[in-house]
Amino acid sequence: MHWGRFGAAGLLVFSGGHVLLQQRAWWCNGGGTWCLFGGGRNAGEDPVAAALRETTEESSLDVSAVRLHGRIHDDHGGWSYTTMVGSLQDRPKVRGASSETKAARWVPVSEVDTLRLFAPFGEAWPTLRSMLTRVVLIVDAANVMGSRPDGWWRDRLGAARRLRDALAGLGPVSLGPFDEAYPELVLVVEGAARALEGSAGVRVVAAPGSGDDEIVRQIGQDPHQYHVVVTADRELRRRCEEAGAEVVGPRWLLDRIG
Repeated sequence: MHWGRFGAAGLLVFSGGHVLLQQRAWWCNGGGTWCLFGGGRNAGEDPVAAALRETTEESSLDVSAVRLHGRIHDDHGGWSYTTMVGSLQDRPKVRGASSETKAARWVPVSEVDTLRLFAPFGEAWPTLRSMLTRVVLIVDAANVMGSRPDGWWRDRLGAARRLRDALAGLGPVSLGPFDEAYPELVLVVEGAARALEGSAGVRVVAAPGSGDDEIVRQIGQDPHQYHVVVTADRELRRRCEEAGAEVVGPRWLLDRIG
C-alpha cells in the first residue's frame, strides 16, 4: 500500500513501555485503525524532516522534545517508507490536530497487537517493536588513543580532549538495529585524562580505577539500551560481549571522525 509520490515517513515515539499511536479518521484509507503519525514526503524532503512535519501537522506533540535514535528504511522498489524512532522522558497528553486523526493514545507495547492496526503498520510492527531502543556508543579512550602513534603519550589529557572534540562530530552511522543510528556518545577516560570534562554531545566518564571495569559497568546500567563499545583490547572485548554489547575496533571509529 503506497501513498505519497516521493515516498513516505513516520515517527515511532516510545516512553516508559508505551508507544504513541494515531487512530485514523473514518474517511481515511483504513479508517478507524491504529498506526504511526506520518505521511507522504514532499519533493526533495529529507525523511527526518518529513516524519517530524507530518507528526506536527497531525498531532499536538512537541516534536522538538523527541530524542531521535535512528531510522529504518523500507524500500519497495521505486517507493520507500522511512520510520524514525525516538523517545521522550515523559508521556505528555497528545491530541489530534488534523481531520486525518480520530484519536491519539499512548499504548502499552504489550497491547499494540490487541488493537485493529493499519495493515502496513501491522506487518511492520514485529520488526519495529524490536527497535524501541537507544544506541549508546562507549569509547575506550586509552585504547583508541593508543591505536595511532601521534605523540599522545606526551600529553594524555590533550589527546583525550582532541578525541572528545572529534567524537562530537560523528554523524549518523549504521549501528545496532537501525539502518542509520544517532548514538549517544560516552567517552571513558582514566589516568592522566581523568580531568577531562564533557562537551556538547559527548558524556565523559572518568573511571575511578580501571577503565575496563568502568566500561563494563556502563553496559550494565540500562539493559534496554543497545551498547556498542569501541576497543581493540581482547579481554575487554570478551567481557563486553558477555555483557551483551557489540564491539567494534578503533579503526571503525577513526575512519568516521577523521
